[in-house]
Amino acid sequence: MLTHPTLDQLNHLGLYGMAKAFGAMATNEDARTLSHAEWLGLILDHELTWRQEKRMAARLRHAKLRHRAVPEDIDYRTPRGLDRRFMETLLKGDWIKGHDNLVITGPTGTGKSWLSCAIGHQACRDNLSVLYVRLGKLLDELSVARGDGRIAVRLKSLARIDLLILDDWGLEPLNANARHHLLEILEDRYGNRSTLVTSQLPVTKWHELIGDATYADAILDRLVHNAHRVTLEGDSLRRPHPQTA
Repeated sequence: MLTHPTLDQLNHLGLYGMAKAFGAMATNEDARTLSHAEWLGLILDHELTWRQEKRMAARLRHAKLRHRAVPEDIDYRTPRGLDRRFMETLLKGDWIKGHDNLVITGPTGTGKSWLSCAIGHQACRDNLSVLYVRLGKLLDELSVARGDGRIAVRLKSLARIDLLILDDWGLEPLNANARHHLLEILEDRYGNRSTLVTSQLPVTKWHELIGDATYADAILDRLVHNAHRVTLEGDSLRRPHPQTA
């Protein structure tokens, strides 16, 4: 007779994991052999797992990762200059905790975006906030935000993200507004948060791409000098393996 009132109380308290476990165990013959402490321990474990899964789902939803990529699916067999030991070191996340940056470069189709999303997924597992965005789209959004007065709020929001993934750096030259906004982003994050950048262009081409020597020096100083680097090479993976990296 206590089953339904107890379930109601657990749900009322927001203990949904415990409520689900309580309902399942109440009809489980094996559970009747457990002591009160063991029984309570099991439903507490279910509550903890339920909350962890809920937080993880929220982090992934907010991260907006482009690909459903996970570290376990990273392809180390295809020759493209990807070092397994170095990747395993990156996936441990010490560089994020140390507020370093990461630059992934290589030809189109070699898995830069997919790899960045796998790293982002692992960061979500590690209870870190992540946001994936294409750089060109972000800079366009910031231009609009500047026009309607939301730029300060948006920049403050970006500054709080533990790992900001800027995909497709270098698809087009930066104009004056884009240079200014990019410098603002990197200035706020420098030494405080980590930024991951992917690009088809080698880092040696970035100064020219930025288009203004003063801005280029400032941007690259805040982005590259403390950055770990992954340089991919080889043929495109998209035709034989469209969702592999």
